[in-house]
Amino acid sequence: MRLLIARCEVNYSGRLPMTRLAEAVRLIMVKDDGTVMVWSDGGGQKVKPLNWMTPPAVIEESEGRIVVRKLKGEDRLEIAIAEILSDVTHDMGEAEALVKDGVEAHLQEELAAAPERCGEGFRLVRREWPTDIGPVDLMCRDEHDAWVAVEIKRIGTIDAVEQLTRYLERIRLDPALASCRGVLAAQTIKPQARVLAEARGLAWVEVDLAELRGEREPDLTLFAG
Repeated sequence: MRLLIARCEVNYSGRLPMTRLAEAVRLIMVKDDGTVMVWSDGGGQKVKPLNWMTPPAVIEESEGRIVVRKLKGEDRLEIAIAEILSDVTHDMGEAEALVKDGVEAHLQEELAAAPERCGEGFRLVRREWPTDIGPVDLMCRDEHDAWVAVEIKRIGTIDAVEQLTRYLERIRLDPALASCRGVLAAQTIKPQARVLAEARGLAWVEVDLAELRGEREPDLTLFAG
C-alpha cells in the first residue's frame, strides 16, 4: 500500500457531477488492488474519503500528476501535485496472506498437485503467479496449451469473481497471455457468484477437500464459461 501526503488539487469527471477540491494538504492512499482514495484531516469529515476510484482502473503517473481512469466508462480522477510531503510504500503481503484460512491453503496445495480437478487436461505452471495487484493462486495450461488462471476460495462469492476478473485484466496486458481465461475453484460457490462468473465468461468448479485427499469418491461439477 502506498501512502502519499501531498499538497494537491483534485478534479473528478465522469458519470457523476464534476467535482473539484482546491489545493490543500491531503493523504492519497493507493491500494494494491488499484483502489485510490483521497483523504482530508478535516475535523468534520466522517469515515469516508473526499474522493476515490475503485478497480478495475488504470493509474497513470507523471511528474506532478496522477490520473486514475476507469477501464470501462468515463470516470476520471486527476490529482495535480504541487508538493510532496511524504511518500511511503508498505508491503502488506504477509497480512494479506493471513486472510487465507486453512481450508483455502489446503485446497491450493491439493489442487496444485492435481490441477486436472479444475479442468480437463490442466497442468500446473506456477503457484502464486504474480500480478501488480497481487498473486493469482494457480497458473495452468489446458489440454490445448492455452493459459488458465485459477483462483481458489473456501466459499466462492461475488467478491471472489470480481477478484479473479481484476487478476485477468492485469494478466491479459501481457500480449503472450492475452487469451488467458479464468476458473474460480471453491468448496461451495454461491448462486449469485455462479451467475456473475458465467456472465463474465469465467468457469467455476466446486471441489471438496476430502475428495482431493482421497477420503471419498470425487464429484466434480464444472461450468465452462
